[in-house]
Amino acid sequence: MYRVLYRKWRPRVFADVVGQPQVTNTLLSQLKENRTAHAYLFTGSRGTGKTTCAKILAKALNCLHPVNGDPCNECEICRGIDNGTVLDIVEIDAASNRGIDDIRVLRDEANFTPSQAKYRVYIIDEVHMLTIEAFNALLKTLEEPPEHVKFILATTEVHKLPTTILSRCQRFDFRRIESDVIADRLMYIAKCENAVLDRDAAILIARIADGGMRDALSLLDRAMSVSDNITSAVVADSAGLVGKDSIYKLVEAVSERDISKSLTLLNELHNASCDTERLVNELINQFRNYLVIKTVKTPQELIVCTDDEMKRMQHMALLFTKEQILHCLSVLASTAEAVKRTQNRRIEAETALIRLCTPEADTDTAALLSRISALEKELRELKANGISVKQSPAAPRVDTGKTAPVTAAVQPETGRATAFNDDGAEDLDKKTRDGNEAANSDEALPFDDAPPFGEAPPFDEAPPFDEAPPFDEAPPFDEAPPFDEAPPFDDTPPFGDAPDTNSAAKNTGEFAGFAAEKQPSAGFAEKFDSQPDNGDDEPFDFESFMSEYAHDSEQDSDSDGGQTEKTDVLAPPGEEIKNKPGLVPDRDWVRVILAVEQSFQPLIGHFTNSCAFIRGETLLVRPANPNIKHFVPEDVLVRYFTPVVKSILGREYRIKYDND
Repeated sequence: MYRVLYRKWRPRVFADVVGQPQVTNTLLSQLKENRTAHAYLFTGSRGTGKTTCAKILAKALNCLHPVNGDPCNECEICRGIDNGTVLDIVEIDAASNRGIDDIRVLRDEANFTPSQAKYRVYIIDEVHMLTIEAFNALLKTLEEPPEHVKFILATTEVHKLPTTILSRCQRFDFRRIESDVIADRLMYIAKCENAVLDRDAAILIARIADGGMRDALSLLDRAMSVSDNITSAVVADSAGLVGKDSIYKLVEAVSERDISKSLTLLNELHNASCDTERLVNELINQFRNYLVIKTVKTPQELIVCTDDEMKRMQHMALLFTKEQILHCLSVLASTAEAVKRTQNRRIEAETALIRLCTPEADTDTAALLSRISALEKELRELKANGISVKQSPAAPRVDTGKTAPVTAAVQPETGRATAFNDDGAEDLDKKTRDGNEAANSDEALPFDDAPPFGEAPPFDEAPPFDEAPPFDEAPPFDEAPPFDEAPPFDDTPPFGDAPDTNSAAKNTGEFAGFAAEKQPSAGFAEKFDSQPDNGDDEPFDFESFMSEYAHDSEQDSDSDGGQTEKTDVLAPPGEEIKNKPGLVPDRDWVRVILAVEQSFQPLIGHFTNSCAFIRGETLLVRPANPNIKHFVPEDVLVRYFTPVVKSILGREYRIKYDND
């Protein structure tokens, strides 16, 4: 009578058990030293050798002539156990004998001494299926059995066992057998069975078996029924698998986002009686291999395949980004769960392919990351081909009621402040734009009704402060207090307070490059109005104007006893600050301030004359007016300064106020 391979080649000694040295070596040592326990618990996935080791252990305990701990398999007891004629070895299927009455019978029989063997051995398979009452009835016997009784419990779901059972047994965990080990064993058995098994076919069987030797031998038995010359194609046909070429075609169609091609291939596989669940699992395994290839330096250690197949998978992995692969795995994983519960599996598979080909139809995070990574990949390809990618220029900054015909910006090459004419302000350098994406969006500019930059009214015709729009139209400061509730800033007027209309500075406004501790003097407006108009061809020389005005102011200050009423935003820090370690260079800090003001206009002027210090991973901001901390909370500071500092200074810091 023909016996299937997994029964014919069941190991009879511990040396024949493959892939479980941590179990077999320990059991052999206990048998040699005669230090066996009264209860064992074997746990692990299916087909890893739990029941086989239990039977070998039962024979070794009762063998009349053991050989280095292994049973001899020749004595009367060993042959009787193999034939099932020795009644002292009791094998119980707990899935069908799970009640308290079955355990009571076992407990009563355990009191009788064995009739033939030295020990009465109870092998309880799938022990997790016992009821709670049955476990409770077994507890006392399991804890203190008669000297002639041994228990061997086997289960695939050890987490279902009560802790009272676990604490009374010696536990042995059976691991999944490695694919290479399974393949070697299959080739040895095929050779003994006068069959030719390709290495690729053996690896394919091992991968399908998922670490279980019994499943691998069953599939080999099925393939040998088809042909004595077993190849990968024979194995795939026997197992109902999709051919590798079909899998690669499907993956290629997904990478091309070709829905028609994908559904056509699925229809062909469906007509060829391909199992939809196996197809989805094969796609999951394929994308998993791509992810391993993209994230691991030596993927050969984690992927079981031939060298030719590895090269092909490495080529296919280049078609996807990591984010796209993660999106595909997410969709296929949910599809694998769905096909188990539905009657029409084909619809689930078609829906999955459509979702893979059109990630814009998904709104989950994985799909959005996939789309973003695809855009980044296209940009890298454009740059690699020498095509420059330009961002749209940021809208000009308009300070309502205080607009001047010129504005200060930072040159990305030098980092110095310079001025531009009415044709429009030049963008910050690329790093600044990357850290201030919000500044380029429509939502980031609340003053969208302001006139274009080139059409701003002359400096002396700017509307008075009291006609400026209320500050409640400005973007909120998250949790910052309203402007009218902000504490006073010592001598500095609040941000929204209008100056005295009778002041000499009534029609001068506040220039974007300045912040005055008091109202600007009338000499500033007079000197500014006296500048000649050079036309649109030559930009206004902001630095020259500032240097000349500063020089005149110094002379006026000397003549007035050294008193002055204005402060330059670009004024260098004092000597005591210069000597303080970790000071951020003026050039870089000016770029940070201008970029922050551009991204969030209500901050304009509040950090004038400020400076910053680097302390390890922290950047401490010291404003010129310490009362600004009450108006601009630290969380608002972190929100708007962090991306800009990272962009300009080249690394990310924790942003805090300097309280020294």
